[in-house]
Amino acid sequence: MNNLSKRNSFFDDFFTKDLMGSDRRPFAENSLTIPSVNVKEEENRFEIQVAAPGIKKQDFKINLDRNVLSISSENKSENEEVDKDGNFTKREFNYSSFSRSFTLPELVETDKIEATYEDGILKVSVPKKEIYSPTLKTIEIK
Repeated sequence: MNNLSKRNSFFDDFFTKDLMGSDRRPFAENSLTIPSVNVKEEENRFEIQVAAPGIKKQDFKINLDRNVLSISSENKSENEEVDKDGNFTKREFNYSSFSRSFTLPELVETDKIEATYEDGILKVSVPKKEIYSPTLKTIEIK
């Protein structure tokens, strides 16, 4: 067997186990999570629904730049366990973020966009402009 193809268990353990011996992978193969989004069109508005459970309302940012609506969130946390001597025994950092952007059509009222967050669902209501459609009028020729 070729020595280069042989795996060294020390290095395998280093990258697949944490310092406390857990089998949890410290470097996830796919740590990117993007929330699911539904876009619903109704007669007088669009509704964008973002499934984002566990995110606090104040962690969302909703921006409008010209006709691009961006919804994002960023969360940083730190968890540490200290032994009785005051030394760190375990310290974990967690960072998660996402960003979704939507190009809005010209027929929306950008000044009247509203958002609510309830039960893990962010709902962004984007009203449509009232389209003026005059009734047909026949003009008599004199």
